[in-house]
Amino acid sequence: MDGIRFAFGTLTVLPARVTRWDRDAARAGMLCAPLAGLVVGLLAGALGGVFLLLGSGPLLAAVASAAVPALLTRGLHLDGLADTADGLGSGKPAEDALRIMKQSDIGPFGVITLLFTLLAQVAALASLYAEGWARGTVAAVVAAAVARLALTHASRSGVPAARPEGLGAMVASTVPAGPAAALTGVVLAGCAAAGALFSPYDALRHVLAAAAALGVAALLLRRCVARFGGVTGDVFGAVEETAATAALVALTLG
Repeated sequence: MDGIRFAFGTLTVLPARVTRWDRDAARAGMLCAPLAGLVVGLLAGALGGVFLLLGSGPLLAAVASAAVPALLTRGLHLDGLADTADGLGSGKPAEDALRIMKQSDIGPFGVITLLFTLLAQVAALASLYAEGWARGTVAAVVAAAVARLALTHASRSGVPAARPEGLGAMVASTVPAGPAAALTGVVLAGCAAAGALFSPYDALRHVLAAAAALGVAALLLRRCVARFGGVTGDVFGAVEETAATAALVALTLG
């Protein structure tokens, strides 16, 4: 329960009081992160489906669905994505880049990254909702769960923190490789089951989309660790949004 509270209390605005703030709770929380993503995805898909069933059309349904994760995180993950883009794009040494990321304003790299990320999410969801409310809803759920699984991987052993304080420092290197691999298997199995609601081919397609999303997120994580010397809360937000976007885009292909 401490892990569930930690996951929901730090990754969503849903009512969950964090009763423990230590590395044991952080480890359990990061292992429960896909569960928080599942709930966020279900709420996002449900709202998009309602809009579509009410006759709004796939584009407005996609906008509503994409807005839910942003609202349920107070935009923190999107803010982390923008800050990380500014830090990576600054071309400055790690210490200066981290200082840029902590500033409250958003620079040009952050604005451009946010714009194209949200456009990609809405466009992908609109394409999927155009095929039916079930396609869009399942995609929203899969993307949200896989995106939070990417956070589990970003917390695994061997990934250092860039700063000695903050959420990044609390969760960095807390998740052993074994549990992370086991959780990945569970989530991928869930993606296959979700795709199997449509066809055996879709079961494989959903697994491949999830794997692609994790791969893209891993590349970003590797770049951030090399650039900043480790992870921060902003990097976690960037990893999550990148994985979610990659999963949605991948589901529109093939």
